[in-house]
Amino acid sequence: MDEALIVGPEMFQETVEIIRRIREHIKVVQSRQKSYADKRRRPLEFQVHDKGFLNVLPTKGNKRCQVHGKLSPRYIGPCEIIENLNPVAYRLDLPVELEHVYNVFHISQLRKYIPDLNYTITPEPIEITADLVYEE
Repeated sequence: MDEALIVGPEMFQETVEIIRRIREHIKVVQSRQKSYADKRRRPLEFQVHDKGFLNVLPTKGNKRCQVHGKLSPRYIGPCEIIENLNPVAYRLDLPVELEHVYNVFHISQLRKYIPDLNYTITPEPIEITADLVYEE
């Protein structure tokens, strides 16, 4: 009985010390990972009337935007930001074909739209005859 009383508190102290060292190691690893992630993270913030692309890559079993398959687009838009609900949630003006989708999205689902004013597409006029034939 005397040996059990002596071994019990010592074993408890060893366990407490091991747990303390494990917690210290976890804090060191978490801070290292956070520093790596912070270097790669870019601050993203939108204002009202800005435009952004909406991520529509479907997760497994989720086809809310009717986009599925290998060749489907990753982003749709640009969509205008109607309202800033909080620093990470935005209300978008979605196209008519997505009117069934709830229009509030997390900032991680958005990508900034940067317009290129030099890039414009001018359509060429096509002459159609009476029998609906045109020349290429």
